[in-house]
Amino acid sequence: QVQLVESGGGLVQPGGSLRLSCAASGSISGINAMGWYRQPPGKQRNLVARITSAGDTYYADSVKGRFTISRDNAKNTVFLQMNSLKPANTAVYYCNAGHLAGTLYIGMRYWGEGTLVTVSS
Repeated sequence: QVQLVESGGGLVQPGGSLRLSCAASGSISGINAMGWYRQPPGKQRNLVARITSAGDTYYADSVKGRFTISRDNAKNTVFLQMNSLKPANTAVYYCNAGHLAGTLYIGMRYWGEGTLVTVSS
């Protein structure tokens, strides 16, 4: 099993910044990609950003230029730096880890419990 421990969510004003962290532990040998998804209230969960162990990154168009994903492979930790936050970015953010082949995940995927990010004045 894999455990994902998230931190960094909370309340922030529009235009502010937050950094989310996710540390993976357990049986992580098969993991080559980690990323962040978010689910706004009443909406579907969508991919925000992901990064592979090789350093390849993907960003949703809506966050390009504002969010940055990074990782420390030695610590099995992924980060999401979120700048210029907007009220529309309010959502539960979930850390995800799995084995990515191309754009398709193979086998088990693991999820954090989710951390709430609220952007409001």
